[in-house]
Amino acid sequence: MSKELIIDASSSDVSIALLEDKKLVELNKEKSNLQFAVGDIFLGRIKKLMPGLNAAFVDVGFEKDAFLHYLDLGPQFRSLHKYLEASLSRKGKIPAFQKARRERDIDKDGKITDVLSQGQTLLVQIAKEPISTKGPRLTSEISIAGRNIVLMPFHDKVSVSQKIQSAEERNRLKTLLQSIKPRGYGVIVRTVAEGKKVKDLDIELKSLVRKWEQAFENMKGVKPPYLFIGELKRISAILRDLLNFTFNSITVNDEIIYRDIKDYISTIAPEKEKIVRLYKGHLPIFEHFGVEKQIKASFGRTVSFKNGAYLIIEHTEALHVIDVNSGNRSKSVTDQETNAFETNLAAAEEIARQLRLRDMGGIIVVDFIDMQVSEHKQKLNEKMKQVMETDRAKHSILPLSKFGLMQITRQRVRPEMHISTIEKCPACNGTGEISPSVLFVDKIENNISSIVAAGKYRSLIIKVHPYIAAYINKGFFALRIRWSLRFKVWIRTMPVSSFDFLEYHIYDGKGAEITF
Repeated sequence: MSKELIIDASSSDVSIALLEDKKLVELNKEKSNLQFAVGDIFLGRIKKLMPGLNAAFVDVGFEKDAFLHYLDLGPQFRSLHKYLEASLSRKGKIPAFQKARRERDIDKDGKITDVLSQGQTLLVQIAKEPISTKGPRLTSEISIAGRNIVLMPFHDKVSVSQKIQSAEERNRLKTLLQSIKPRGYGVIVRTVAEGKKVKDLDIELKSLVRKWEQAFENMKGVKPPYLFIGELKRISAILRDLLNFTFNSITVNDEIIYRDIKDYISTIAPEKEKIVRLYKGHLPIFEHFGVEKQIKASFGRTVSFKNGAYLIIEHTEALHVIDVNSGNRSKSVTDQETNAFETNLAAAEEIARQLRLRDMGGIIVVDFIDMQVSEHKQKLNEKMKQVMETDRAKHSILPLSKFGLMQITRQRVRPEMHISTIEKCPACNGTGEISPSVLFVDKIENNISSIVAAGKYRSLIIKVHPYIAAYINKGFFALRIRWSLRFKVWIRTMPVSSFDFLEYHIYDGKGAEITF
């Protein structure tokens, strides 16, 4: 599977599109002045304790206080806090981290008031960005992510990703990291570290340790709220987490970001430096690479995915609901059970893509088309798990209920991506709304496909506005000719000046209108 990254930078934000085999699967938009990102570590101050919630509200500089639950303090909270106090109150050199004394772990069933007090200063890390009216979600179990490993101060264990299937390789990595890691640190070995040499891992480990200890040296005289360690920008974080041998192209339209990316890749994967390209074309970069069209087709309440089938996606404060519909596809299949099964399998692929693309989190309820065969239900459940394997967000999938509903929970760490795909209607001067005009010709093509699949026709007539007819007939190898060859049916267009701009009707060779 090939992967491409298309980056569109403007003065206000940076849009990052990830394409897998030319298909849009992830879209990130990062504001140029974004203040909080998952992974940022702050020096904060307790504003209010909430014994009833067993939690505290912490001032980290956001307009709404951030939320810290007792269970997110981490068992080593006392050790971390004691070292923090020693660093803040020092007059000379900070105490050596590896010689810091370990305190006893906090009680996992304890109370927030036993550990924290109002006005107390503490180190916290952003676990969830601010979403809607809520402030950031925090944790005091600090982790510093690198490309191959994650450093965990005040932990002792070495854990290896379960996605590395070879037991021999997992043992090799675990033994290797245990032999080189400094005292007082734990390490999580990421999947991408499979097959890496000790030299590469040692260099990265020392870099992360230096980053952590250097941050304490820079704390002299600071007061909360204070950014202790900033996470990488979204672009660099995506590269760190995703870049592998299948990544064959990174294209960006901004020279400064181009140089930054090239410098970053030269440190984590020098062999991939040549795949970074600077786009200098006249068309907008997303339009040139077909990303804009995919965005218009993929966002919105209704999403078509295969042979006339479509999804209806509704969002509420509590959960997301996805309804699967067979649409025109049902006309081309005589067996209802087969139609439902095939449509549901195709829908599972599109749903997995939509979850990543919109970054939908929380509870997702999917209403699949009802099936009677138990084997089909089992295969659908297996298919859903298979297509969700590439999703980096933590998720859980429950089997179909007796009502044909599938429940999915997906980790939510950022606000859901929402893009309006409705355009103003040119035929009524903005008084009505229509689906995106960029998809209009594709819509005609999909309906022709459904009509041909449902019955035998020797010829079809498409009546459209004269402007649309001119576009369909344009050129030697016009769209009309391509459709005729593809569907093996002769297609003619008939311009009708009284039609609205995006109005069309399809007729058979005898002039009878075909409804769909």
